[in-house]
Amino acid sequence: MPTQIRKIFIILISALVVVVAGCKSAPVFNVEDQSVITGNSRASMDDVKNAILRAGAGLGWTMRENKPGNITGTLTLRKHLAVVDIKYDTQKYGILYKDSKNLDYDGTNIHSNYNGWVQRLNQAIQAQLGTAPAMKGQIR
Repeated sequence: MPTQIRKIFIILISALVVVVAGCKSAPVFNVEDQSVITGNSRASMDDVKNAILRAGAGLGWTMRENKPGNITGTLTLRKHLAVVDIKYDTQKYGILYKDSKNLDYDGTNIHSNYNGWVQRLNQAIQAQLGTAPAMKGQIR
């Protein structure tokens, strides 16, 4: 192979490696049947709803209550969009993939940043449940 063609081939392979390495994809992370843990007292539907709304808003999610027990969360970062469906009651909640744009979702896998956003949302909900107004002053 002539030297010039070999150089072009190496450049193309190098560029392909960089592109593939930058596109991290992983199976979609859903939170299912996460227990509502608030300490010694039981949370009301309003306690859980407000904890979810505060957690999402604190992380930049736009939260919209569709009906009691169901919230849609939307996160827009630069050109990326992630939409989750959050179902909850007084004992459990779940965060499920609903839609996305520019996150390379293929029906199973999605850009790994999405999973990090959902994991942080879940952690924030758990933290908010621990500080729900009805729970303050309770022994934990």
